[in-house]
Amino acid sequence: MSELVDTVLADAAEKMHKAVEHTQVEFSQVRTGRASPSFVEKLAVEYYGSEVPLQQLAGFSVPEARMLVIQPYDVGSMKAIEKAIQHSDLGLNPSNDGKVIRLSFPPLTAERRKDYVKMVKHMAEEGRVAVRNTRRAARHDLDALEKDGDISADELERAEKELDKLTSTNVSEIDTHLEHKERELLGE
Repeated sequence: MSELVDTVLADAAEKMHKAVEHTQVEFSQVRTGRASPSFVEKLAVEYYGSEVPLQQLAGFSVPEARMLVIQPYDVGSMKAIEKAIQHSDLGLNPSNDGKVIRLSFPPLTAERRKDYVKMVKHMAEEGRVAVRNTRRAARHDLDALEKDGDISADELERAEKELDKLTSTNVSEIDTHLEHKERELLGE
């Protein structure tokens, strides 16, 4: 295949991979019954007049399944971190002993688990749509190359098959991550 086709396909592959990665990050922020730093590490904390992700202000540990311990590098940031957690949509109440902040994750109810499953299914669909949109844009680019005479109809057909393979691989990767997250949420 021509370099132009390779460029279009490589660009599409990279964008599809980013869509899959983004979906995985979204999944990691949906809480299961277990404590995990991923729920709070991206939380924006007002620190000396600017918004800073919590992971830059503190270290994390999980001493037991439903307890997350946040250890601020600067004890002066303790109040700001607590405030950010309280104003987040996590529904958790931080407690601090002057050195660390503890977050206790209550067990999820069956109803809440089902709500989370709906939420991750929606996230997965958004990921699939992003992959398909990338395919559509790449197809458009390939059609333009053929129309301009830069590639032959045979090359276009081969490139489209390759693009379809890429698309189905990335969509199935999202589906695999979704299945895993569903099992995790439903406690199976």
